[in-house]
Amino acid sequence: MPINQALQLAEEAELDLVEVAPNANPPVCRIMDYGKFAYEKTKREREARKQQKQIEIKTLRLTPRTSDFHRDVYVSKAKKWLEEGKKVKFQVRFKAREITYPEIGQQTLEEIAEALGDIAEVEQEPKLEGWSMTLLLNPTG
Repeated sequence: MPINQALQLAEEAELDLVEVAPNANPPVCRIMDYGKFAYEKTKREREARKQQKQIEIKTLRLTPRTSDFHRDVYVSKAKKWLEEGKKVKFQVRFKAREITYPEIGQQTLEEIAEALGDIAEVEQEPKLEGWSMTLLLNPTG
């Protein structure tokens, strides 16, 4: 139907003429109350956002010289967070000449991954990025 006739029908009904599919041939329009449509759309989006599950990532920082005792403390903290359903990122920060021995950090992170292997799976293997090496663990189940 011609645009003028569609606009006249919309005016008579005291509604808006909204273009639904502009790429169609011919373009498709609909007569509706646009204010009500926009309100319901934002309401649906807000409701969908409420249903989404936010996954929190907790970060624990170590050095290659961190003692076994402190590493065990970090592992117990990580275990608690993984049971709550949070992801845990271990980060080994290298300082000065420590960077020449990245295998120490690699070994530390592999030991941590092995200790938490029963409740977590490795999402990102230990990887050296600049002056730090990271390991990302994901809770299982």
